[in-house]
Amino acid sequence: MQYDNEANLISWEITGGKIDHAREFGNFIIHFSSAGKPILVEILDASKFVGQLDKIKVGDLKNIEKTVPTS
Repeated sequence: MQYDNEANLISWEITGGKIDHAREFGNFIIHFSSAGKPILVEILDASKFVGQLDKIKVGDLKNIEKTVPTS
């Protein structure tokens, strides 16, 4: 995971591979392979996003796989 201070952007490479297409979901851009697997996640306006992390409850993190499938 990398933070670009100038662009105020967090980049998170989930796995290696060739990016085929991307979709934007609000402040998130998710780059996918041709098979539809997520390769890279970008978080726009990252400083605002990080400021919201303290509002996430630990129980929410335990259930994140239900919200964001990993396979």
